Amino acid sequence: MIIDENVDIWTTLELIDDVKRLGLSYHFEKEIAKVLDRIQRMEAQWYIDAYGRRNDANKVLLDAAKLDFNIVQSTLQKDLQEMSQWWKGTGLASNISFSRDRLMETFYWTVGIVFEPQFSHVRKGLTKVCSLMTIMDDMYDVYGTLDELELFTAAVESWDIKSIQLLPQYMKICFLSIYNTVNEIAYDTLKDEGEYILPYLTKAWTDYLKAILQEAKWSKDKNLPKFDDYLKNAQVSVAGVIMLIHVYFLLNHNITKEALVSLKNYHELLHRPSIIFRLCNDLSTSKSELERGEEAKSILCYMSENGVSYEDAYKHIHSLLDENWKRLNKDRVTSSPFPKHFVEIAINLARISRCFYLYGDDFGAPDNAAKNRIWSLIIEPIATRETNA
Repeated sequence: MIIDENVDIWTTLELIDDVKRLGLSYHFEKEIAKVLDRIQRMEAQWYIDAYGRRNDANKVLLDAAKLDFNIVQSTLQKDLQEMSQWWKGTGLASNISFSRDRLMETFYWTVGIVFEPQFSHVRKGLTKVCSLMTIMDDMYDVYGTLDELELFTAAVESWDIKSIQLLPQYMKICFLSIYNTVNEIAYDTLKDEGEYILPYLTKAWTDYLKAILQEAKWSKDKNLPKFDDYLKNAQVSVAGVIMLIHVYFLLNHNITKEALVSLKNYHELLHRPSIIFRLCNDLSTSKSELERGEEAKSILCYMSENGVSYEDAYKHIHSLLDENWKRLNKDRVTSSPFPKHFVEIAINLARISRCFYLYGDDFGAPDNAAKNRIWSLIIEPIATRETNA
């Protein structure tokens, strides 16, 4: 039984229920469930390996699939090489000592969102944005004082280069990195599409920074917010919204007025994968953080507000995940102000979120298994009959 890699997640969940109800093979159930655990390029790897083990496999077709995978991988490697040079050129890794250096994981994340060879521009632009957001996350979470963070948030909101004079030294390079990167994206879109998009990008950055500033305040005050307050803020602070807004403009397609209004108002298509992103992260990391007495997460907020056990809160979060997956997949067949490919990218954001946090925190604390997954997907080609000869 081979499951189509394009099958939607909610249909997959329903298939699993049907397998259990009908008493079908446990092997079938496990194979269906694997669709939930992998991004599309990982799916391609798995299908190639599974098909190659069949006695009746068409060797010509198998070699063509391997060649196609390796050609796409070669494009990804070129993109990664360019991003490595860009990252070194920014000087951020050497000047911002408090932040995690996660370029490889960040690039892998973008591959999970949009892997097609023709979208190198999107991957590279999104890698830049996500790398800067990683620094912001660390700066707001562990390094900056609240007074400094207030100043930085206000500087980005004003989008005034003169505001850099008010910032401490380490924030100056951070502000200029964001300022230059975002202005470059806005310039390219104005040049290529004739649309002035800077207000949409700066609003997204301002809202994102205000959201992680709110989390910094909750953490400093040792305050657990109400669950709904936490989730409303978290769907912005988790950065899914800001990523998708940048992706929309990086796609270099026909920008419509209807889509611009929807982006400005943060359409539900931006929120749903962001909630899934946040909840997958929380389910993966909340227990260890609860034991350490660390900051607010969805499970902790729900436990505190409702006086329930960790297990009950965990079940509730899972039910929210299922609900948002179902709604997100309905977006595939309902009318949308966005092009179909952008809808698929939003769904891919949810998929890579699940993939990253399925076995732990593959971004914040990647283990050897996580590093091996990235290596096999981006660096190591699939062996062909020629390479084995």
